[in-house]
Amino acid sequence: MKATGCKISVILVVFIFVALVTSGDSPKREERKSKGVTTFVSAKWEATPIVLELAEYLSAESSDLFWSYVDGINSLKSNLETLDTDKQVYDACIGVASRLLSPAQLRMAKLALSMHLNSPTVHMFDQIATQNGAKDVQCTEYVSIASKKICDNDVLKDVLKAHDEYHPDEHKLETYLLDHTYPSSDNNSLTAILYGELGTAEFAVKHKILAGWADRGVINYVVRWNVKPRGKPKLRLSGYGVELQLKSTEYKSQDDTTPKESESADAGVPSEEEDENDPQNQIDGFNFGRLKNLFPALRTPLERFRRHLSEVSEELAPLKVWQMQGLSMQAAVAVADAHDSGGDEALKVLTSIAQNFPMQTKTLIHVNVPRSFRDEVLFNQDVWSAELGLRAGEPLLLVSGAQYDADEIDVLALLAALNEDVGPMNTLHALGLSKKLINKLMSLELGESYTWEEYGLDIRDTAITWLNDLEADERYRRWPSSYMELLRPTYPGMLRNMKRNIYNYVIIVDPTSPLSASPLRLGETLLKHATPVRVGVVLAPAAHPALAAAVRAAFNYVAQDRNSNKEAFYFLTQLVTSMKDNKLTIDSIKTQLKKYVSSNAKLDDILSADSEYNFGNQLSEEFVSKLGTDSFPQVLINGVPLRDEGALSGGAAGGMASVELLEEALVGALARHTRRLQTAVFRGDLSDADDAVDYLMKQPHIVSRLNQRVLSSESSQYLDLSGIPAAPEHFTEQNIHRLLHLTGRDAIATALQVLRYFRKPGKQERITQTVWVIADLNIKKGRQLLRDALTFMRESSGIRVAFIPNINESMPVDQSLNKVVIAALMVLDNDKATKYVVQLLDDEGCHEREDCEILPELVAALHQFEWVAKAARVLCARGLRLRGGQRALAHNARLVGPFAAAETFTLDDFTLLERFSSQAYGDKVSDVLFKKKSSKNEVDFDDDVDDTKQLSDDEYLRAVAVVSARSPRVRAAPPAALRTEHSLVDMPPLYENEAAVEIVAVVDPASTAAQRLAPLLLVLRRVVNCHLKLFLNPTDKNSDMPLKSFYRYVLEAELQWDARGAAAGGALARFSRLPHAPLLSMELRTPPNWLVECVKSVYDLDNIRLADVESLVHSEFELEYLLLEGHAWDTTLGTPPRGLQLVLGTRDQPEIMDTIVMANLGYFQLKANPGAWILRLRPGRSDEIYEIVGHENTDTPAGSEDIQVLMSSFRSHVIKLRVSKKPEKQHLDLLVENDDNNSGGIWNSIASSFGGGEEEASDETINVFSVASGHLYERFLRIMMLSVLKHTKSPVKFWFLKNYLSPSLKDILPYMAQEYGFEYELVQYQWPRWLQRQRDRQRTIWGYKILFLDVLFPLHVKKIIFVDADQIVRADLKELVELDLGGAPYGYTPFCDSRKEMEGFRFWKQGYWRNHLQGRSYHISALYVVNLRRFRRIAAGDRLRGQYQALSQDPNSLSNLDQDLPNNMIHQVAIKSLPQEWLWCETWCDDGSKQYAKTIDLCNNPLTKEAKLSAAMRIVPEWREYDAELRALQARVRRGLYQHTDHEQDSDDTLHVEDKLESKTAELHDHTEL
Repeated sequence: MKATGCKISVILVVFIFVALVTSGDSPKREERKSKGVTTFVSAKWEATPIVLELAEYLSAESSDLFWSYVDGINSLKSNLETLDTDKQVYDACIGVASRLLSPAQLRMAKLALSMHLNSPTVHMFDQIATQNGAKDVQCTEYVSIASKKICDNDVLKDVLKAHDEYHPDEHKLETYLLDHTYPSSDNNSLTAILYGELGTAEFAVKHKILAGWADRGVINYVVRWNVKPRGKPKLRLSGYGVELQLKSTEYKSQDDTTPKESESADAGVPSEEEDENDPQNQIDGFNFGRLKNLFPALRTPLERFRRHLSEVSEELAPLKVWQMQGLSMQAAVAVADAHDSGGDEALKVLTSIAQNFPMQTKTLIHVNVPRSFRDEVLFNQDVWSAELGLRAGEPLLLVSGAQYDADEIDVLALLAALNEDVGPMNTLHALGLSKKLINKLMSLELGESYTWEEYGLDIRDTAITWLNDLEADERYRRWPSSYMELLRPTYPGMLRNMKRNIYNYVIIVDPTSPLSASPLRLGETLLKHATPVRVGVVLAPAAHPALAAAVRAAFNYVAQDRNSNKEAFYFLTQLVTSMKDNKLTIDSIKTQLKKYVSSNAKLDDILSADSEYNFGNQLSEEFVSKLGTDSFPQVLINGVPLRDEGALSGGAAGGMASVELLEEALVGALARHTRRLQTAVFRGDLSDADDAVDYLMKQPHIVSRLNQRVLSSESSQYLDLSGIPAAPEHFTEQNIHRLLHLTGRDAIATALQVLRYFRKPGKQERITQTVWVIADLNIKKGRQLLRDALTFMRESSGIRVAFIPNINESMPVDQSLNKVVIAALMVLDNDKATKYVVQLLDDEGCHEREDCEILPELVAALHQFEWVAKAARVLCARGLRLRGGQRALAHNARLVGPFAAAETFTLDDFTLLERFSSQAYGDKVSDVLFKKKSSKNEVDFDDDVDDTKQLSDDEYLRAVAVVSARSPRVRAAPPAALRTEHSLVDMPPLYENEAAVEIVAVVDPASTAAQRLAPLLLVLRRVVNCHLKLFLNPTDKNSDMPLKSFYRYVLEAELQWDARGAAAGGALARFSRLPHAPLLSMELRTPPNWLVECVKSVYDLDNIRLADVESLVHSEFELEYLLLEGHAWDTTLGTPPRGLQLVLGTRDQPEIMDTIVMANLGYFQLKANPGAWILRLRPGRSDEIYEIVGHENTDTPAGSEDIQVLMSSFRSHVIKLRVSKKPEKQHLDLLVENDDNNSGGIWNSIASSFGGGEEEASDETINVFSVASGHLYERFLRIMMLSVLKHTKSPVKFWFLKNYLSPSLKDILPYMAQEYGFEYELVQYQWPRWLQRQRDRQRTIWGYKILFLDVLFPLHVKKIIFVDADQIVRADLKELVELDLGGAPYGYTPFCDSRKEMEGFRFWKQGYWRNHLQGRSYHISALYVVNLRRFRRIAAGDRLRGQYQALSQDPNSLSNLDQDLPNNMIHQVAIKSLPQEWLWCETWCDDGSKQYAKTIDLCNNPLTKEAKLSAAMRIVPEWREYDAELRALQARVRRGLYQHTDHEQDSDDTLHVEDKLESKTAELHDHTEL
């Protein structure tokens, strides 16, 4: 009854208000349109077919899933091209995928399709097809093979039948690592590439033909997409945020011109439709969505009533300071109270509060904060701080224990990580493990603790000849021996003189090689200068055994004769360094040896092969075999190899240069070891009673041998055991042909059911290690591999070994030994089979003699199981991707191999593999699965009871395989001491029958992190079956409004369709119920590697005031480029190659984009779009001096001379380059101040399409740089340009930051360029991810003015002048260019002192600035000139960025970034003070000096707060004239009266490469002190 009465009351109130609203002036109200803001981002390419996007998504999961999906699409009853609607195509594709994916994986796939995550990959393949001439072929589906492009299927079959006539090398086609290569293809055979679209009848036919021939091993079959142009709209993107910031109106920055919305302005914008569940529909307690559904006949009056309430409530109420203090805590209480409603209501309320916070404050101030809630929050904040260093108000996001940046969420990386978790969790769930156990496994911090470069070798080996001993030698006896000396402060880089062998320098040298000179000479220096380093030497086997034996004998003779290993070492050093023509001879050995022997010594006897002094060779060989390399010299620092290419390469300049590099590398390595030792001493792990060497060699990174195959995670490949096994009957002689139709992972899953294993004889033990030996026993190394595996199994515990024969069917060799071992496994019991095969393999000669003993019971089985070898070969080809005869092994599903023909994997390597695996994952997984240990520092997420299911050996193998194959990440659990009664929002999983991902979010509802995190979590709740723990972490007291912006996150869980089955318009950001009075500024929060520009906007997006707008403020943005980032390193100098220029292009256009390498981290960035690109050094000085010697994370095919990069994802792509100076160019410097020949390349080779002439025909061109944001400042900018052109007689070129320009300005610039005869160029630079970001747009654009001057402009630009947009120039700027800067990199104008009434505002005359400047002037940043060559030469940009990084950690520092930073660095980077007349502004300069002004700046006046526009008209007489002239030009252009002959110049930026690099969308704001 109560509920019914309440409903009636609500309805009555509604009707009363409806009556009120509809009376009076209601017709006038009806005419008012709903106001709001909408925007979206599109890609540059049109929407790609869903069938191909889904194919690429599955390909990223597994190549087997991709090919199964291809077969499924080709098997559909109706081809996709015959279906009528997009929805039908989508349903058909999802139907095929649903048979391959679990429900959880299918939801992830739908989200990926909604976000179009794989569209760049599809577009990349289409671009590759275009580059290869696909668009010129008459048919869409064709095959490129044998240097032909074939459309006709009969012709294709004829070519395939005659494949022997075409040599693969003569008809080679370039393939990439990302290509879709058919599983059974042979990479050494003729390549056939099918170009086309999946889902067409012709594609299905050609695929069937090619797949059949690929199964025969005849061709290497590759599929690439060739997308038909459909004329569809551009691809609509999602996965980004849009922010509307409340803007200060202290100084008016709006233009007085009124923009006119075009007739089609609202086109493509979906109608504003209310959602019943949308918190935006709830106004003053009314849910208008529900009311409209209950009373559809009253929709119109209800909408009028909604608007009435909206207008009343949609204005911001001013808050007092005391009201702001508790807003964060009150918002947290509101979220916690909403959780009582159940479901995801708390998350919806959190989203509504965070995204509309300024509008929510008048409600929140009335929320009561219970004492118990506050106490719990404050207690938890202490716990978070103590355990994880989390402060009050700071966010945290943990997904399966892995931490993500909750402030700047990389949604693409997060989704990739979640996708990586969903598959393994489903596999574990299918094994019958409980959710709790699964969560424990997924939260384990697995993976190796060290990289390959950090592993070391035990140096307690008799093969090493030690030359000194710091603990025993007399010369070190006075040194202290306590480890506490390590904690004593010293100068940086200085070693402590300690009587302990804590630093050990071991040289492994080829005594016959001149490359050994550098490490030997450094060792000699260490010994002679009594450095606290123990030195040892090992003489490695050499390419010339006779010479090596003679050197060894001579070395040993000197050591014995002089009773000093040190003397022998000096002899060796002199011998190697004195080689003539880099060659060693017996005579040169004798010459050096004569200096160390008596006159009656017989040198020939000493150096003979059978000399008594020729000993130690075997010990050296054994030691060297443990190094895992045959490249010498090698240097070990405390057992860890010094992996420095430049230091050990001998140095291009030879000798001393290389010694210096090696010494520098040694100092760096010793510093790293010192830090570890200091930590050990501080923690008490290393005490004076411990032996130094024993302690060092007991560390977990010291191993018995070094094997990169085992210790390097980069080469790790885990087999996919999550396939669907076929019936075991497939592995029978009659059904073996069916194996060919299984995917690789299904073949492995099927084989897993029937594999037979060798086991350790005796008592049955729990199996924790499964080893598969894949080999051909006809090959000796194959027999050795299996023998060592079985020996390893018998000597260790918990191991089983399977043998998988991988015979080479093309070799006509008797397979009797393979058959015998197979038969033994199939027929004999475990103990007997193991003993028999071990005995068989131990009798190595029997195979060659063909007299191996065969047990009688095996004779019949030899033929019975002959088919097993064929089945195993299919498994090796499809599941393991191994060619016939190749050796490999799989250890707990980790594939090690294939091994090279001469490569060995010994018993010691098996032991190393066991130790490595146990440390990386084995021990931790076993503890969870078998012992069920629970971490003390862990919040219990699930209440279900741990299962007691005993896993079988195969199930344990599958569990270990899926867990260990995940990417290693640092994982943490929430502290156990947290209180969870009031401030925890606990949301259980939505799908009870699926495993659940554990997500822990810690957030302050009144924070920018909540704006981004809450809507993302809402979507993830629908897509990922997750158990969400939301800990509220509000700030206790706020000193200001905690959140001053509105926010929308653009993300949809699934694609949307209209009633006709067509794809809906796409995702967009929609703001409704915004306040009309305040000034708003739009900011896009896109992924850091997106370069986005506004392509459509009538209104000024920097100054949005809805009160001045008729309806919607609509804008459209475009993803112009994706960023390719990287780091370059000079291996010779060991430093970044500052100033090195790189170009990115194609073979036809090799120099489309270019960039310059910074000194900071060797960072560089290039713009690109999806496609295949080639990276090169820029022709000119860069490629004359340098060469690229190595690269990482590129897509370069094996054997390719070009460095190829495939842009195939919206995610960041970061590469690493190693460069080195050419041998004959070691003395040259890349950056030369006075080299006039340092130009050329792309910047000079392409004439400017804006100005139409040579870009830098002479030094006469004046380069002017400026920035502007917002229509008013763009108006100022045009007037500034006109004032420059009116007074400067030399040619002028303007440079603008592209992302800050509105579409209207970019449209008018070409007309201005033609009208006034200037050139211009738009440059971009994306704010590097490693550099502290500025959240405020005003400060961001200030950063661009000063932080990137060295990389924004090409090297040929010698000087550039920055002129503020709101300046008027009254002099020829050539005067400024010709001004002598006195060696300073830039010149600024000091602030005026002449207007005395402003004295109180001159902050630089007091406090910090007065002390810092020490009498120097504080300079204004409105005008400055930069000598770019000097600027780069002294690394001014790198210094400025370094200082900025240090100071910007404090948000209160650098209040005026572009001014404060150069003035703060005035002692490190000098500033030339320009004459005062170069900048006059009324605020600081008196009226009398105005007549001498060469430029007038419209500084803000903190006294009068006068608007810029009125100040311009009042202060500058010519301003109105300039403005009228430009308005007339704009009017002519608008009316079509301007005859522009070169308008195509602004159509495609890539043609003239005016965009240098990228910058974040930002806004120019006024300096508060100007």
